[in-house]
Amino acid sequence: MSGDRPGAGAVCGAAPGLPSVAGTDPADRVVAGIDVGGTNTKVLLATPALDTIDRIDLPTPAHAGGDAIVDAAVAAVRTLLDRHRAALLGVGVGAAGVVDAATGTVLVTANSFTGWAGYGVTDAVTERLGVPATLDNDVNAFLLGEVAAGAVAGERNVLGMTLGTGVGGALVLGGTLFGGPHGAAGEIGHVPGFGDTPCTCGQHGHLETVAGARGMADRYADRTGRRRSTHQVADAARAGDHHAQAVFTTAGWGIARAILLTAGILDVTTVVVGGGVARSWDLLGPAVTAALAAEPPVSGAAIRVEQAALGSDAVALGAAAQVRALVLGV
Repeated sequence: MSGDRPGAGAVCGAAPGLPSVAGTDPADRVVAGIDVGGTNTKVLLATPALDTIDRIDLPTPAHAGGDAIVDAAVAAVRTLLDRHRAALLGVGVGAAGVVDAATGTVLVTANSFTGWAGYGVTDAVTERLGVPATLDNDVNAFLLGEVAAGAVAGERNVLGMTLGTGVGGALVLGGTLFGGPHGAAGEIGHVPGFGDTPCTCGQHGHLETVAGARGMADRYADRTGRRRSTHQVADAARAGDHHAQAVFTTAGWGIARAILLTAGILDVTTVVVGGGVARSWDLLGPAVTAALAAEPPVSGAAIRVEQAALGSDAVALGAAAQVRALVLGV
């Protein structure tokens, strides 16, 4: 879900044991990005130009509370800093759920977390590491990563879509992340008009019901009576299973419809799509292309749809890009 614009906790002096930024060779200065997921946390170091230097993946202590989650991530940051003898400029965090980026606080999380909702992430990171920190939700960070160093690098107006268990969305307009007045801009996964299937949010007919992994698995089960994962449905589609192929065709139609809605309302015609379901682009892409060709936007502008290029680094790198903007103004 989309969050508001990024904020940062108070800046303290350098924490004990960390290299001082003052007097450090600029080539040794780095930003860190943290991607906190319900199962795994990814931590990476990047140069100010957002070239990834190194990364660590670790299990998220999701049920141990906010302090434990931050402590684990901070320990990984320290390990990377020691390994590369680098000086830290700032830390960006991307987290699943609803966040208040202005205060750096997690607001709402999935039930895979305990003691994370209400936790002040940026203040905790700054207290431990003595550098500025930012927080945003994972979909916003994903899009920022792809705009900064991925498939849509340099684009100023982009819709980002993540196709995972559900469907997430985010917008960059005029080169700036746009959260909207209520922090929900870009929530394309919960736009109605895609049938009448119940959505996980309690409403009906949202895009998530046709293009999210859970919804696609449900549709295959409804058609065949067999419960399969989306990965298994993709394998079946490639093997000629027409029920599986229909599930992906419907998903592709839904994605294209969402893109056309965005193009018609905001005149945004560049799109980057990521997430686990998007790895089956060989099945989704033809349906998306056909639907876009059948009903092009009224502007007549060509629609560009790209698969995400940064893979599992996208959220952490996008979070690093946010804190880079804060501390370096770029």
